[in-house]
Amino acid sequence: NQKNHVRDFLRDTFYKETNEINTKGSQDLVIHTGKTNQTPVGVIIEAKRPKNTSEWFKGDNANCKAFQELVLYYLRERDGLKNIDIKYLVATNIYEWYIIEASYFEKLFFRNKPFLKQFEEFSKKQKVTTDTHLFYNDIAKPYIDSIDETIPCAYFDIRDFNKALHNTD
Repeated sequence: NQKNHVRDFLRDTFYKETNEINTKGSQDLVIHTGKTNQTPVGVIIEAKRPKNTSEWFKGDNANCKAFQELVLYYLRERDGLKNIDIKYLVATNIYEWYIIEASYFEKLFFRNKPFLKQFEEFSKKQKVTTDTHLFYNDIAKPYIDSIDETIPCAYFDIRDFNKALHNTD
């Protein structure tokens, strides 16, 4: 349900006449680069319920299911579909928003040959199971834990603007 609110907000605020916004496969939302779903995906959005804290970021630890899903969806687009038009990846729980430039995912995930090989084997059903649980817990989670660098992102919490949003002036 959260993804519908996000879609409606983005469509009605910014993209109504310019870009298709909708689900794509198991991805919560994508923003296409053009007016139809036939154009490449430019933005991947993972939307979680605010109460779903078990799958959400904890402090400065990005290794959560929401982030792991972004990694999977990015690699499906980038490696599987050869999409070179992805610009941003977004995780939101309606209140908190993490916006990450795709160039960081390109560097950390797509260009890491051992990690990409693990993803490709998973995608080709060469692992013990095709369940995404395997990808999240046995492939993505250990690799993300091993990353020593900070992944820059834009972060904001809409609740920080509550007073301004409810100002009748």
